[in-house]
Amino acid sequence: MELSYPPARRKSRAVKVGSVIVGGGFPVSIQSMTNTDTRDINSTVAQIDQLTDAGCEIIRVAVLDHDAASKLAEIKKRISLPLVADIHFKYKLALESIKQGVDKIRINPGNIGADWKVAEVTKAAKDACIPIRVGVNSGSLPKDIIEKYGHDNPEGFVTAALRQVELLEKHDFHDIVIALKSSGVITSIAAYRLMADRVDYPFHLGITEAGTKQTGTIKSAVGIGALLLEGLGDTLRVSLSANPIEEIHVAKAILKSLDLKKEGVDIIACPTCGRCQIDAISLAESIEQKTRHYKTPLKVAVMGCVVNGPGEAASADIGITGGNGVGLLFKKGRIIKKIPENQLEQILLDEIEKLTGGK
Repeated sequence: MELSYPPARRKSRAVKVGSVIVGGGFPVSIQSMTNTDTRDINSTVAQIDQLTDAGCEIIRVAVLDHDAASKLAEIKKRISLPLVADIHFKYKLALESIKQGVDKIRINPGNIGADWKVAEVTKAAKDACIPIRVGVNSGSLPKDIIEKYGHDNPEGFVTAALRQVELLEKHDFHDIVIALKSSGVITSIAAYRLMADRVDYPFHLGITEAGTKQTGTIKSAVGIGALLLEGLGDTLRVSLSANPIEEIHVAKAILKSLDLKKEGVDIIACPTCGRCQIDAISLAESIEQKTRHYKTPLKVAVMGCVVNGPGEAASADIGITGGNGVGLLFKKGRIIKKIPENQLEQILLDEIEKLTGGK
């Protein structure tokens, strides 16, 4: 397959999720899901605020029961992000969530039940002018599809999703977002590829149940990154067994690595070797942590020695490198001044503050 740079986006229809437009060539948006008890309004809103500050653009909450559903209006009133209700098994929870004013409903085709139940949800969503995300994964496939294809076959995923899409379309509903998430990277990629030629609905990307922070980050970067390189994907969630904040950090890093998000500080860091005479690893991690709040695009280099300093990091807007007790500050490969090594971090942070204007 011939790749273009930047990646040519698949032509998908635009679907409005609150203030965010998914598909239609609009920027790929970042989603996450709270892990608080939705019935606890204060803790849920507090976590959503943290995710908002980190860069989340659409937030999903679990709707376990009617009590949780009844809290959605108050939660929505207190947040700035579009709110998605995550529904399993009970279609009445979807109806109540729509009444509460959510911006989107997520259902799985295999566990809502009879078609008439889905039809009621569809009518309510259409009347409220909100989209439905058809979410398919290994744990939500209908029994007949599992019997024919098994739990983790891309053809099974696509068949299940198309069945749901056809039911929605039968009721003249077209504000649809499709997710085909397996915990297997290969299955997920294959499923999205198969679906791409059959519908023009926007895709929600992700590797479900990807794992811990390290393992899940790798699986997500490979799977989501591969699909984005093929132009497949309009919104995404990185699913990690970790603090949801980490999902946002990884999602932003994936998009930035493909030049699909030009925002924030991009750290270029030396892998270190025997020439390095400073703790470049800790230094890079500290600077990355302390600069995550900036929105201004800026490439920052943290290098271990003069070999990997201004030369290899010449593309960086600003950078530092260690030496033998004395480090260097450089901009665009040009050395600005020598710095005592114990002042490298603070001087670099001060320079970043100046270049970004604190934003």
